[in-house]
Amino acid sequence: MTTATERPGSRRSAGRPWSLSRAAVNGVLVLATAYTLLPLGWLLTAAAKNTGDLLGGRTLSPASWHLGANLHALFTAGDGVYVRWYANSLLYAGIGALLCALVCVCAGYAFHVYRFPGKEQLFGLVLLGVLVPTTALALPMYLLASKLGVVNTFWAVFVPSLVNPFGVYLARVFCAGYVPGEVLEAARMDGAGELRTFWSVGLPMVMPGLVTVFLFQFTAIWNNFFLPLVMLSDNRLFPLSLGLYSWNTQTHAFPEYYPLVVTGSLLGIVPLVVAFIALQRHWKAGLTAGSVK
Repeated sequence: MTTATERPGSRRSAGRPWSLSRAAVNGVLVLATAYTLLPLGWLLTAAAKNTGDLLGGRTLSPASWHLGANLHALFTAGDGVYVRWYANSLLYAGIGALLCALVCVCAGYAFHVYRFPGKEQLFGLVLLGVLVPTTALALPMYLLASKLGVVNTFWAVFVPSLVNPFGVYLARVFCAGYVPGEVLEAARMDGAGELRTFWSVGLPMVMPGLVTVFLFQFTAIWNNFFLPLVMLSDNRLFPLSLGLYSWNTQTHAFPEYYPLVVTGSLLGIVPLVVAFIALQRHWKAGLTAGSVK
């Protein structure tokens, strides 16, 4: 029989492994957080440095700040071409991600709700498209765009961004979890057509899935580099990623482009941060969506 004097010691000895494991987990989380935030911190400080500070390795020094001068040079360089690149990226990513998310949700809804011949085989082809890397499709898409005569146009970059096989798969998963068949049957019994049932009942229920696909595609298009590099030669059509790359290739001959590239990169992450912060409430609101009462 265990005495009273043994119990506290046994508790302490049993609690030590738990304390050590918790400390180890917290240490790993701290290291992961630092690994994530340090590049952002470097970018914040480097964006306020001039060419001499950047080349001299004084990016983290608080001695001199030239953020205002860097922003003025950024917006006036090349007759304001940076603003044009920024607007192009907003068009490519904003409209393209929204239309892509809507197409993916429509396709996922159709795969979940309807029965038609070859349904699973067709969905298997969609899953096969997930396995194909986008870089492998750049050259075939260029040849196809060349046949259609749309190379070096807005459509050469915009139209391919409307296709996302992983988004279709993700939308079907969301529809399976958020859209119960009983609610759709009730809407049909009330006289709603298929289009009205989807638009008024199914789409609001799967809104968290729409937002998720939108954010994934928005991030992918905003960071897209290889496809615009292959398709575009007119710098007025460049997205932000390709425009900053074109400046970065000139830094060896023109070192004054260094501050422009760093400051432009800092401004380039703002839409991503705003999109994730503004749309996170839709995930929270969708946790109970689709429940049958």
